[in-house]
Amino acid sequence: MMRCGWAGDDPLMISYHDEEWGVPVRDDRKLFEFLVLEGAQAGLSWRTVLRKRETYQIAFHGFDPERVARYGDKDVARLLSDPGIIRNRAKVASAVGNARLVIAVRAEFGSFGAYLWRFVGNRPTVNRFRTLSELPSTSPESVAMSRDLVKRGFRFVGPTICYAFMQAVGMVNDHLVHCFRHPVGAKKRRR
Repeated sequence: MMRCGWAGDDPLMISYHDEEWGVPVRDDRKLFEFLVLEGAQAGLSWRTVLRKRETYQIAFHGFDPERVARYGDKDVARLLSDPGIIRNRAKVASAVGNARLVIAVRAEFGSFGAYLWRFVGNRPTVNRFRTLSELPSTSPESVAMSRDLVKRGFRFVGPTICYAFMQAVGMVNDHLVHCFRHPVGAKKRRR
């Protein structure tokens, strides 16, 4: 079975590639989870974040934005002392602040997903890249998303983080054309 080369031979990365990356997500809690995790990844490898994901889910109460939005100083101290997550004060503070902003966005747009998906016209962009070197780190849509999120007060949402987020939640399908997860590759195998 052909898959994108970045998955390598790590079972965790393969599972993430095969089951999650590029699959459209519209659930607000899951979108908030990926926003937190992509922000936590800044400067690190995605493998590092994936290995800590279970602990993140526990530490951040299942990524419930309402609950995280109520975190105070004791909660932040608890998170900063948890070796199972990335203990960066700015990243932890951004997760709490971003939770509050997710709630504000939901009040304005009906859901966090409705707000985010409008940056891609409410349907996934399916690219047709043949090599990993063709994959961009940003797009006009990720730049627009980043600008709007920053304007609203979100942090750790630069254009590169937004593009990685868009890939993760299926707003962009950047599986290479030879990959079994790409629609073109899937069609070839069905014949």
